[in-house]
Amino acid sequence: MTPTGTGPVTLVRVHLGAGGPLRDVRIADGLVTAVFPAGTAPRDGGRRLDLDGRTLLPGLWDSHVHMLQWAGVRRRLDVSGAASARAAADAVARRADVLPLGEPLVGYGFRDGMWPDEPHKDLLNAVVPDRPVLLISMDLHSAWLNPAALALVERGDHPTGLLRERECMQAIVTLTTVPAEVTDRWVQESCVAAAARGITGIVDFEYADNIADWARRMNAAAVPLRVAAAVWPPYLEDAISRGLRTGQTLGTPGGLLEVGPFKLLTDGSLNTRTALCHDPYPGSDPAAPGSHGLEEVTPQELVTLLRRASSSGIVPAVHAIGDRANEMALDAFEAVRCHGRVEHGQLLTAKDIPRFAELGVTVGVQPTHAVDDRDVADRHWAGRTHRAYAFADLLAAGAVLELGSDAPVAPLDPWLTIASAVTRTDGERPPWHPEQRIPVAAALTGSAQGRRLIRAGDRADLVVTDTDPLTANPRTLRDMPVHATMLAGTWTHPPS
Repeated sequence: MTPTGTGPVTLVRVHLGAGGPLRDVRIADGLVTAVFPAGTAPRDGGRRLDLDGRTLLPGLWDSHVHMLQWAGVRRRLDVSGAASARAAADAVARRADVLPLGEPLVGYGFRDGMWPDEPHKDLLNAVVPDRPVLLISMDLHSAWLNPAALALVERGDHPTGLLRERECMQAIVTLTTVPAEVTDRWVQESCVAAAARGITGIVDFEYADNIADWARRMNAAAVPLRVAAAVWPPYLEDAISRGLRTGQTLGTPGGLLEVGPFKLLTDGSLNTRTALCHDPYPGSDPAAPGSHGLEEVTPQELVTLLRRASSSGIVPAVHAIGDRANEMALDAFEAVRCHGRVEHGQLLTAKDIPRFAELGVTVGVQPTHAVDDRDVADRHWAGRTHRAYAFADLLAAGAVLELGSDAPVAPLDPWLTIASAVTRTDGERPPWHPEQRIPVAAALTGSAQGRRLIRAGDRADLVVTDTDPLTANPRTLRDMPVHATMLAGTWTHPPS
């Protein structure tokens, strides 16, 4: 990171977020210490940086990241464009031809929910029989393995090689593990790239011992982000025994690491048809197991886990995608009477939409999913998509939305997230359910942990953009030129 210097710095001639009059902003000791009308900041020997009327915003957060997976994605085979299992296998064969002999082949991004054929271990084995192959679905809830990879995860007897949910996550951990010093370097590079897009903090939901991993990284190198490190069930009791509480700052340089929420799953995902829904998936036997999705925990188990975590000061964050899973999550919050979060909240019944605000439950949403998942949602949630990714309805009901990417499911880019929430399209197709679009100002607030203004006393976590987001056209909003990013008064992406 590039320090601003030992004394105060004044950012002059900036718009504070939403056009309006120009201001000068004084930064000292990691805080915004004063805001003056433009040209009136006293000259007291501190440094002055003229931002030439650019826009100054609160620093942006990505409220849902799997950072290690995102860091690794840039080194993996992208099969997101494959229109069939056969096409994905052909891409694997081409990649195998150029990889060093014996190196495992890892790919990501497939969406078998739209494929005309089924992924199978024999299809991969026919093209790459001599090394492990692991393909990870776009939503991280499925993994497609060849026999060599299945043997490494002790599932050589698996009939198809398509692992889902917990088996999938365990296989990913096993087959993508590399030395910590290597992954830490990858993560550091990804953090620097995130800062260049205006990110000043993330909530990391990586399926790992996140507190230990981030403490190691931050004690070894300067990380240019704040990190809230989520706690998964295997690590909950240890966190409780150590007296850790959500929001507690941990002993790392700069105080940038804090205890995040307690993450647990109620269901699966849309693409894998494991999101738990009231209605059965098309073409399934309504009475057959799994026809409505997957129940990861029973309602009573969910209540027990929420009560255990919340009573110890660790805020629950409940993954819920299908409408039945969201109802179950809200019922559990109501029973326990604790605040918390629902992550995703993708399909909701009309009666549940107002309950988020009534119960004080934040909704962690990923707007780019609404753009990317529209076709699979139209197929598997036919007739129900008017209540899918219902951001406008949630806001109208008073719910608090926090925006994120779910990287690597979508890129860790806050402007892509914001633009998706505002436009409901990638720019190439008409908006999908445009009635659920939200205003730019609301998307910015949801990407800044509720910060709307820049005021004296605030943390000097700031982003400078070349264009005012409130007046930007959709393409510019999506590709927003970021001039600089500041974290606690220090440039993490210096002015260009």
